[in-house]
Order: sequence, then structure tokens, then C-alpha cells
Amino acid sequence: MSSPKKIRVVVLFGGQSGEHEVSVASGKSVIAALNSEKYDVLPIAITKQGAWLSGKKAKQYLTLLTGAATEGGITEVQTSSLVTTGDTTTALEPLAEKLSEQHIDIVLPLIHGSFGEDGRLQGMLDMLGVPYVFSGMLASALAMDKPKAKLFAKQAGLQVLPEVVLTSSDVEVATIAAQVGLPAVVKPAELGSSVGIRIVHDEKELATAIRNAFVYGKKVMVEQFKAGRELTVGVFGNQPPRALAVIEIIPQGSEFYDYTAKYAAGGSKHVCPAQIPAAIEQLVKQDAVKVFGALECCDLARVDFIYNEKENAVYFLEINTIPGMTSTSLVPDEAREAGIDFTDFLNQLIQMALTRYSNAQKKA
Repeated sequence: MSSPKKIRVVVLFGGQSGEHEVSVASGKSVIAALNSEKYDVLPIAITKQGAWLSGKKAKQYLTLLTGAATEGGITEVQTSSLVTTGDTTTALEPLAEKLSEQHIDIVLPLIHGSFGEDGRLQGMLDMLGVPYVFSGMLASALAMDKPKAKLFAKQAGLQVLPEVVLTSSDVEVATIAAQVGLPAVVKPAELGSSVGIRIVHDEKELATAIRNAFVYGKKVMVEQFKAGRELTVGVFGNQPPRALAVIEIIPQGSEFYDYTAKYAAGGSKHVCPAQIPAAIEQLVKQDAVKVFGALECCDLARVDFIYNEKENAVYFLEINTIPGMTSTSLVPDEAREAGIDFTDFLNQLIQMALTRYSNAQKKA
């Protein structure tokens, strides 16, 4: 009796955003964890220069991420021997070629930030008729835009913090400080992994942080700072989606859950499940599912909150439609708490995406 045909999965990682190294680390973890008896995996890497690498070159690219396996740190990937010039934003033709050549069943995109998580990649895959894991084009675009995601969260009944959205660094800092108060948090409006985020305590720091944040994009959000405990929860599944365990994130040596706290070994402590009142745990889970539904997300997302004990209030911060999948990432921890190991978790993600796509085809 012949064995069942393997499902061909493209694991797409890298990209040209500030989250490149995180994406490569996610790709490395996922490829190692996928069940080789069930899946035929084709890695495709996108370099910082925009070159597309597949097969042996993509695997070689993964090995160039040094430090992650031994120390847990994320370092620059040196790829001068592999790369050519290119532009991820004009990648429809090379992607179409690679997918049609390989007879792909589904794409597992692990590109965080611009192009991968902002709806553009999802729109390309929709045009090609290729199934993929995670949210669709519109949900991805809305979730990636922090101010827009907050608007949807507020309309869904979640508490959010006041913010000012900037499209130019040529601003009156005193006016912004008066609007949101100090301290404040300055964030690139369309980037994740805490890249470019700064907590500022005076107008001088505010001006510097705004200038620096514009290095990462064309829109910056200045948000009121709220002291509290950082909580995060994954929302998993589609019909219906369910909240996984709530995790409390305790940065070690950082003022908040910044890039180093997220990805360096020992950078943060994850308490899973979070030691919080049952009513707050229930509220966080309910709010996470609400915003997941309001944005019409699919398969999996991670939702971040701040819990102010003095006010006994929970505030929505952001939603991530392609959560990190590294050895220090949060969602794999939450899945393990639910009794789902990483390999099974990935299998469930792929299967629910294939089912969702099949159901959509039947309705078309």
C-alpha cells in the first residue's frame, strides 16, 4: 500500500523590513519542527536586498544566522556571497514562477513587518490562487497599522490609550506632549518586534524618538504611556476561534518588552499562565477574541495588552497576525501550555488553513 502524498509547503522567511533576523529565526525553527513524514518543505528566503533564494541557497541562508541556536541572540545575517539586487515589492513574477514550478499546496509565510505582514504578500497569493496560513489581505493590512487596529478594537468595546498619529517629523513637540501626556511611547505605526519603539520622559527625548521612528516608516504613533503588567494571548482557530493561555511578560533589564527583551537569551521572563485575577484573565481572553473577530483575522494571531492593577483595567496595545515562531517566542509557549507541542501546533495551523481555503472554494 502506497504512503499518502506529502503536502508541499513553502516556508517563506526573511524580507526587507527591520524584522528580518527574527523572520529568519522563525523560519529555522518552523522548518526543523514540521513533520517530514507529512510535509514536503520548500524553504524560500528573501534577503535584505530583496533577492529570492530557494532550495539549497535558502537552506544555506538559514545556516548564516549565527548565535540563535547557541546563545539565543539574533545577529546580522552576512549574505554577500548569495545575494543579488532586487525589490521585494515587485516580487510577484519570481514568486509566481517558484510556486508554479514546485506545485505548491500551501504557503506558510513567516515574514514579519513590511511586505509579509501588511497585506501585500497576502494579496499576491490571493491573485495566484495559492492557499496560505494566517489572515487575509485586509485583516493583515489593518492589524499592521497600529492606529487603525486600535480603532477597530475600540469599536469592538476594548479599552485603548490616547494617541497622536504623525506623518512628518516636522511637528510641534510641546503640542503632542500636551495631547498624550508624558511619559509617552513612540512607535513606528506599521512595524512589529518592538523595532524603533521608545519610552520618552520629556520633550527632548520625544523629539529624538520621533525622528528615529521615522527611519522605519512613513507614519509614527505617539501613545500615552500606561504603567502596568504586560500581557499577551494567542487566538487560535476559526470556527470558533479560542484564546490560548495568557502570558505575562517580565522584561529582564529593559524598561519594557523591547527587541532585546524579546529575542535575546534571558531578555525576558514568560510566566505562563499569567498569575493574574481570574476576572482579568477572562477579560483579556474575551477582548483578544473580540478584536480577532472585528478585524476578521484567520488561523492565529497574538494580542498584546497592558494591565494596570491600580485601575484594575486592561488596555489593548496591538495585534500580530504573524506571531514570532522562534525558540523564545510566545505563541509556542502558549500552545505547549494547552498540551500542543510545536510540531502538532504547526500541523493544526496548516490543516485549518487548507480547510478554510477549501470551504471558500466551494462557496465561490
